[in-house]
Amino acid sequence: MINKEQTISKDLFAPAHVDLSNSEKISKPSLNFWQDSWLRVRKNKGAVVSLVLMVILIVMAFIGPLLTPYAYDAQNTAHANLPPRIQGIDHISWLPFNGELTRKDGTSYNPYEMRNIKQYYWFGTDSLGRDQFARVWKGTQISLLIAFVAALMDMLIGVSYGAFSGYIGGPVDNVMQRIVEVIMGIPNLIIVVLMILVLKPGITPIIIAISITGWTGMARVVRAQVLKFKNQEYVLAAKTLGASDTSIIFKHMIPNMFGIIIINTMFSIPNAIFFEAFLSFIGLGLQEPKASLGTLINDGFTSMIAFPYQMIIPAIMISLIMIVFNLIADGLRDALDPKMRD
Repeated sequence: MINKEQTISKDLFAPAHVDLSNSEKISKPSLNFWQDSWLRVRKNKGAVVSLVLMVILIVMAFIGPLLTPYAYDAQNTAHANLPPRIQGIDHISWLPFNGELTRKDGTSYNPYEMRNIKQYYWFGTDSLGRDQFARVWKGTQISLLIAFVAALMDMLIGVSYGAFSGYIGGPVDNVMQRIVEVIMGIPNLIIVVLMILVLKPGITPIIIAISITGWTGMARVVRAQVLKFKNQEYVLAAKTLGASDTSIIFKHMIPNMFGIIIINTMFSIPNAIFFEAFLSFIGLGLQEPKASLGTLINDGFTSMIAFPYQMIIPAIMISLIMIVFNLIADGLRDALDPKMRD
């Protein structure tokens, strides 16, 4: 209790001092669209692991053939059909890289010891004695090259065609879309056969065949986005300020579609790899001595029972590439597509 003789100071009723200088301060740093999208990608563990694996595969595709002393096209029939053998672990019987093969009756034998071969082939050799390690990574390099070039062509053609079709509109748009529908109705296999008849079998006809029909999906996606954007305020403001149609499309609209363009491009890469492997598997792809993952699987398929490693290793490689690119594309879709935001 307060004593009656005690007085209460007026200072006790003074308002508290509040520092208003930090009242509107933002403690969290501001992020742009790409920084925010990267944070979302980092939360997707599958996409991050796949991104690391993709970098490893791309690096190994170029330096892998240099890690072995054998050229991918060098033949040595005396070393034909040798199983995988890695120095240091070849004495462990239960490992798959110990240089042993199994007969039909279940017994094991070591071709290296039977032929008195001292060399080590990490992925074994094929029927002509060529090093599978060098051929697998060389095939991965060619498959990735075809896929990336085809995806780049699809992006350039599809984005430009779809953007102009949607922006111009009217009868021009109708004619351009009928052309797209006609091209989509042509099977890729027929185009590949025609390209092989005109050109020599190789990388060029495959890239041309994929590029002729592959851009149509991108064009339709970009056209739909342009139809949605062309009546928005920033486009109308650019028109009012005298910007040209080309400037509006490539400086204002397409930058707002980068997310969707990247997503569709990433999904087109594994499709191109699979299509190239399919063509090589049926004999319409690369010709000897060049190698791709499809040709390696085709070569290994003929001797799969006796020498399963010749098909299993390239099949694992192409499966890994397909899974990695699909997971990365799925992670980018979740991060860049506003409709997928949590």
